[in-house]
Parts: sequence; C-alpha cells; structure tokens
Amino acid sequence: MFSRHSLIFLLLMVVVGLNLRPAMSSVAPLLTRLQETAGLTAAQAGLLTTLPVLFLGLTAPVAPLLANRLGSERALSTALIILTAGLILRGLPLPGALFIGSALAGSAIGLGGTLLPALVKRELPHSADLVTGLYTMALCLGGALGAGLSVPLTVVLGSWQASLMSWSLLAIVALLLWHFSMPSRRQAAITQPEASGLLKLLGQPLTWYVMLFMGLQSSMAYVVFGWLPSLLIERGYSEAAAGWTMAVSIMFQLVSALTAPWLARLGRDQRPALLFVQLLTASGLSLLLLAPMTWKWPGAILLGLGQGGSFSLALSLLVLRTANSRLAGQLSGLVQGGGYTLASCGPFLVGLQLQAGATISTIAWLLITILALCSAFALFAGRNRRLDNENGQLIVQRY
Repeated sequence: MFSRHSLIFLLLMVVVGLNLRPAMSSVAPLLTRLQETAGLTAAQAGLLTTLPVLFLGLTAPVAPLLANRLGSERALSTALIILTAGLILRGLPLPGALFIGSALAGSAIGLGGTLLPALVKRELPHSADLVTGLYTMALCLGGALGAGLSVPLTVVLGSWQASLMSWSLLAIVALLLWHFSMPSRRQAAITQPEASGLLKLLGQPLTWYVMLFMGLQSSMAYVVFGWLPSLLIERGYSEAAAGWTMAVSIMFQLVSALTAPWLARLGRDQRPALLFVQLLTASGLSLLLLAPMTWKWPGAILLGLGQGGSFSLALSLLVLRTANSRLAGQLSGLVQGGGYTLASCGPFLVGLQLQAGATISTIAWLLITILALCSAFALFAGRNRRLDNENGQLIVQRY
C-alpha cells in the first residue's frame, strides 16, 4: 500500500509529466502554417523542431548539479519556471522569440525529465519501474493533448501565437501544485556526481548501450512529434486530420506506456520486450507513410503502441540498470544528456531531407533503418545486468 506522501508524489508526478511534451507536440500540427505565415523554410522548420530536443540533451547533465545546490524538489520547481517562460516567449512578436522560447522549453524539459526518474527511485524504490510506466503515461497524454488541441486552440484563440502560449497555463498549474505540495527533504535526491564517478560510468559499455538505445528511440519519437503531421499533409491529409492522426497515435502510447514495464518485469532480461516494441513502431510507420491511406488508423495505433512502450522501457532501464537512486540519477543525466543530444539529429535530418526534395518513401526507409539500429543496441541494453558501486567500486553484475 502507498502512504499518503507517496500518493501525493504520484499525483504531482503525473501533473508534471503532462507538461513535458506539449511544448514539442503542439508545434508539429502548425508547422505547415508556420512555414506559410512566418516564412520558415523546411530547414528552418527542422531547426525549430530540433532546438527543444538539442537543448533537452545539453541541459540534462546539469540536473544533478542543480539538485545538489537547491534540492531536487526546488530544482524541479526551477525547471517548471523556465518552462513557463519559454512557452510564453515563443508566442511573443519578437525577433527570434519562437526559436529562443523553444530552446528554453527544451532546457526545462531536460531538467525535469532527468530529475523525475531519480525522485521515483527515491520515493518508491520497490515499484520504481512500474511507477515509471505511470509517469510515461502522463508524458504520452500531454503529448496527445498538444497534438490534438493545437489546431483547435488556434481557431478558438485566433492565432498560432496564442495557441502556443496557452500551454504555459498548464505549466503554471503544475508549478503551483508542486511547489506547495511537495516539501523539500533535507538531503537532495540526486547528489552532485564527482567527475571520476561520471568517467567510471562512461567507461562501462552498459552505459553506452542504454544511452544509444535511448537516443535512437527518442530520435524516432521527436521525428514523429516534429514532422509526422507535415509528412501526412504531404500525402494528402488536411491540417486538422494530420494533427488528430498524430494525437490518436500518441493516445495509444498510454496503453503500452503502462503495460510495457509489467511486460519487462516478467523476466530480468528485457530484450524480447524491447525488440517487440521496435517491431510495432516500424510496422506503424510503414502503414502511415508507405501503405494506402485507408491503413492510417491501424498505422497510428501500432506506431503509438510501439513508441509508448519503447520510451517507457527506455526510462525503466535507468532504474533497472542501477542499484540505487544515486546511480540512477547519474545514469539518468548521462543517458538523457547524450541520448537526447543524439536524438536532436533526427528532426533536423528530416528537415534537410525535405529541403533537398526527398520523397516520403525515402524518409520512411531512413526511419526504419534507424529503428533497425536501435534494435541492435536493445540486444545489449536489455541484458540481465546492472551497475553497482559497492565498496566504492563501480561494477556490472547480474541481479
């Protein structure tokens, strides 16, 4: 049974998680409109979708340092403040505001996304992987809301600027609830990692396997967040239909985000689960981008199930591959920092491909190739191994 404190933490975790995807998914359905009204080229649109992911990766390693200085709870409050500022800034009629605000939002998401897994490991150590599924479900729901409501909010509020800025209200609600309901503990959840400790982690192949798996699967996720509606519009969808197709896909991520950790718990080897979700993702992309348009709903469902499960399992690996919350925090910073920096290449690469006149089928096969590479690293990241620092020595052991 969960204590009252744990239940409050779970509720707040869901509310915060809802805020960590709309900043990116709310732009994608409006990307064609931005290219027409704001005069963005395909390469500039690719940069716009890349900036949040790039700054997410660059900022993630800073999270342990911020948590050590402020405490994990206050550090997360700081992340929500930065997120609110970024969401407001990107809608202001100022030169470069759209890009600067997007970068700020990505930085905030990098901080929040790195802090939460270690907080989960601290608050609920025996159910951390399953709670991670709940957290991932909140991320997916936030992403679906951003994708599905972006165009309707533009119609209701009268402009794409107001639509993008409106998501700051959700961030303000999360900030107030978190700040006043989650009192800081005396010790920070994530201690400041020593340079030698990080070097030891980087010296372990397991760290790199998890990082590369995280980066490649995240690259696919952010290509979908950034470009799927535009790719569907290129195939003949309307702007609203493309946005809702992506929203439906993200909604089905909720199902696999919750069930994938249970599937992974059936054994200590997560390779079958990791490969299965990559197969679902590849099947969904193939149906959406290569098959006749009558297959759009099965494609959206399979893509959602695959990506929700993939991301949930990737976050679960941060918990399953470490023996304690300190290592989980350090691995989280390294994996998400390096992984998301790698992931930022995906949306930008698709933008360059479109700028060069690549066909939808060419882009589809490029994405499927990335998934195949991701599956190769899953074979190593999913093995029954975990990092432990017994007696001051970092070791890899079976568990």
